[in-house]
Amino acid sequence: MAETPAVRAEQYLAPETLVQLAPFELRAKMIVEGVMSGMHRSPYQGMAVEFAEHRQYVPGDDLKHLDWKVYGRSDKLYVKRYQQETNLDVILLVDASGSMNYGTLKSKSSWGGTAASRAKRVWTKFDHATAAAVAIAYLCLHQQDRVGLVVFADEIKTLIARSSARAQWRRIVTALSVEPVQAPTNLAKVVDQVLAKITNRALFVIISDLFDDVESIRQGLARLRHRRHDVILLQTLDREELRFGFSQPAPFEGLEDEGRLRIDPRALRQAYLEALSHHLEIVSKTALGFGFDYHRLDTHESIGPVLASLLGRRNAQIKRSKVG
Repeated sequence: MAETPAVRAEQYLAPETLVQLAPFELRAKMIVEGVMSGMHRSPYQGMAVEFAEHRQYVPGDDLKHLDWKVYGRSDKLYVKRYQQETNLDVILLVDASGSMNYGTLKSKSSWGGTAASRAKRVWTKFDHATAAAVAIAYLCLHQQDRVGLVVFADEIKTLIARSSARAQWRRIVTALSVEPVQAPTNLAKVVDQVLAKITNRALFVIISDLFDDVESIRQGLARLRHRRHDVILLQTLDREELRFGFSQPAPFEGLEDEGRLRIDPRALRQAYLEALSHHLEIVSKTALGFGFDYHRLDTHESIGPVLASLLGRRNAQIKRSKVG
């Protein structure tokens, strides 16, 4: 994808956000595989110098690390484990389905923008997801980790291959400077498409409103868990979606080709809030049940403090698990 010289860091990363995230690093809870020398230690990597031990093969392991001599003797598949400093692979999955085009907050004047906010002058859920994604990408690239991007809806729309190169951040920002498509979210299908391209373990950061069938969400997360990936799930919602403070009858239009319907929001508010609360609870319990991190993003709140809080809790959990 062509880069644009108009992309400037200060348009997408506020100085206060950098200050808030500076004390933290993004670590993986689970053992990950890397390909380069970096700041993360992995106990079974490639052609490292120091051999550690064998462990039984699990689906998703790179076949090049199989010990065929052991297989010939035992008829069982084992992977060679090594000690080596490696980079973390981080895959950002950003939802660009039609519902992400919704927003009620006026677009920030200093914001570099996406096609969504430039067209409507509104801070959409997609803009908020973009802001979170580029902040995480910046943090990870600063750690010399490899970062990749998947923009998706009902399927993969854009794919930026993993890289730790200096130009990668601009590639990611440029790819996100688009407008959501009029299509629903299908997380299960997207995860299948992504896993067909990812063989080593990685940290997936999924940023979406998750207006998807709960079974599709569960299936997608289950497949990531089965492949022993780590996941951070950031459910991004506009404040009015969370509060539903509308008071006057008005036409409500679906952003994924559901059509337009004139309703009295006061008559539906209680049922809507109950349905939304139920959906959020299921999504949260599903993510936490797989051992993944879950956090809800409110588009009216700055991303810096929220991401700093998430990273702080996550790093504390990892430290406790190592001590224990």
